[in-house]
Amino acid sequence: MNFYDFSAKRINGEEVSMKQYEGKVVLVVNTASKCGLTPQFKELEELYQQYKDRGLEILGFPCNQFANQDSGSNDEIEQFCQLNYGVTFTMFEKIDVNGHNAHPLYKYLKSQTKSILGKDIKWNFTKFLIDAEGNVIKRFSPTTVPLKMKKDIEKYIQN
Repeated sequence: MNFYDFSAKRINGEEVSMKQYEGKVVLVVNTASKCGLTPQFKELEELYQQYKDRGLEILGFPCNQFANQDSGSNDEIEQFCQLNYGVTFTMFEKIDVNGHNAHPLYKYLKSQTKSILGKDIKWNFTKFLIDAEGNVIKRFSPTTVPLKMKKDIEKYIQN
């Protein structure tokens, strides 16, 4: 089993197989619109613009499980991301990342890595880096700013 065995719904409701990202390096992030870390959207978009032509995809998964910091509808979240941060990378429907109703993709991602505090996601903007073969290669904490991940991304993207 790997990353490509899963699917999720884009923020517009369209079902997407992760298989469509085969051969690309993927950064998966649980996001929130009303969090102290929300400005990370800006750097995530910078990374995406810098590396998308070399095979990087960024997938944002809004989540309202941490202090009710993404309580809006999918439409409101999408508008917020585009209006405030110019987000052009793919955003998905709001999901749970922990607990009984956690999205299957997140159950898988968490099973492949853990943080110092265990497998559960502890806060918004936890990031997972997946290589071009669909293997989860690294988990980044919520406080790791996206531009600090450049060296890790550059190890795996196309030259």
